[in-house]
Amino acid sequence: MEKFKVIIVEDVPLELKGTEGIFRNDIPEAEIVGTADSEVAYWKLINQQLPDLVLLDLGLGGSTTVGVEICRNTKEKYPNVKVLIFTGEILNEKLWVDVLDAGCDGIILKSGELLTRGDVASCMGGKKLVFNQPILQKIVERFEKSVNNQILRQEALVNYEIDEYDERFLRHLALGYTKEQITNLRGMPFGVKSLEKRQNELVQKLFSDGNGGVGVNATRLVVKALELRILDIDNLQPDEE
Repeated sequence: MEKFKVIIVEDVPLELKGTEGIFRNDIPEAEIVGTADSEVAYWKLINQQLPDLVLLDLGLGGSTTVGVEICRNTKEKYPNVKVLIFTGEILNEKLWVDVLDAGCDGIILKSGELLTRGDVASCMGGKKLVFNQPILQKIVERFEKSVNNQILRQEALVNYEIDEYDERFLRHLALGYTKEQITNLRGMPFGVKSLEKRQNELVQKLFSDGNGGVGVNATRLVVKALELRILDIDNLQPDEE
């Protein structure tokens, strides 16, 4: 790894001391050109000395959003500067998404193995999305869950013989569309009577036990489709009208 300059943004003195120790002992190629404990101090510092890497804590002065804006503005103003997040926000997944959207080069959670030479080398080498083990584990868990849900949905579509029009019909019922509105969707070649017939057929498919003799309205039908994963609650988007 070639020599590079780094600015550390951290407002907790003890954690700053520990981070400086990591660079001093494990990453001697790094020259710490300055540290900042606030947004004002950071911008004053970076305008005086442009670094190759900013190691950025997200929580500054009790605010978690300041770090996100520092990242966003840094990448806009200095696109060649690497921004590696080093944060104790180990449960705030929304914050991780925000800072990724702001253009950071990676996220290192302050848990487990902390910051390693390999993480920094990967970032400085141009690797995008550098993560350490704790956040990688969470990403993999979400990926596995997403894939399993997709498999269950595909199986449900096959098992209950749900075709493209059934899915579109159910999805738009879930979104609050009336049958009259659904007939006006582009590529939906059915009138209201045909949709009523399709709804009755879906009730027979999804309620093989007859729902205990109780009638099934459109709301109950949609709930059943969600329970069976025929509909994906996270992807209920209307078609173009």
